[in-house]
Amino acid sequence: MNPKYAPLLNNLNEQLNFIDLEIDDPIKKGEQAIIVILKSINAVRKIIIKSNFKTDAEEIQFFKEIKPQFTSKLIYYNKIYKIERKKPSGGNRILKKYYNNELSKLKAFFDKELDFYQYFRAGNTYLDYQYFLRGKFDIKLALDSYYFETDASFATSHDFKVATILANDLIQLYIENQLVILEKKEILENSQHHPKGKITWTSSKVALTELLYALHTEGVFNNGASDLKDIAEYFEHIFEIDLGQYRRAFLEIRARKSEKTKFLTSLNHQLLKRMDNLDELV
Repeated sequence: MNPKYAPLLNNLNEQLNFIDLEIDDPIKKGEQAIIVILKSINAVRKIIIKSNFKTDAEEIQFFKEIKPQFTSKLIYYNKIYKIERKKPSGGNRILKKYYNNELSKLKAFFDKELDFYQYFRAGNTYLDYQYFLRGKFDIKLALDSYYFETDASFATSHDFKVATILANDLIQLYIENQLVILEKKEILENSQHHPKGKITWTSSKVALTELLYALHTEGVFNNGASDLKDIAEYFEHIFEIDLGQYRRAFLEIRARKSEKTKFLTSLNHQLLKRMDNLDELV
């Protein structure tokens, strides 16, 4: 990525990661995320207004590859914010119907923009000069009303479509994850099966918190779409443990002067030791 924009994007990603970790409520999370994203987009806009692109290729790259990385995040968090604000009260059946309806809206966009979607996903470039250069207005192109409402110096006919495609991928993952959660909740409520025996967490709560954050950071649950709070509650349920203020515990872990990941380091050491012992037996 162009060094002019990379620090802004890296900083934005760090802020959004922090918000995702520290705020569980999707509505409050959306509010905070939108604020920092708008500031970041405005910073990028100032760079574009002050400096000219040296070539058409540079301009195309910006509006096709760089700007959508910022605006897609705005579309994503704004959409999740609206979905959660409008979410009806009710049981699993009502919520499933609601989320499935939102998935249908995503499919409707896909169907409407199928030609451009295929063009973009295939990595084609032969129409880039029309799609991603400013001032290339063509009434025969399928233009969003957004194009006519935005600043012409900071928009092309199709950069918003690219951002929407990227955002919709994440929105779909979010909605599908909500449906998975509802499905599992329903199965758990209706299930008469219980595992034989009981597995209890016998290490410290801090150790489980360390593991919790590591697994969430790695994105191992639901393709990384699971909230930290959901994972924490699941751990509490299966291990019958109260993690308490696990966010404060994580801050204390971060503040350690030495061996910040004490439990994870111990896991790694013990597993390697077990492997070595098995090697000796062969």
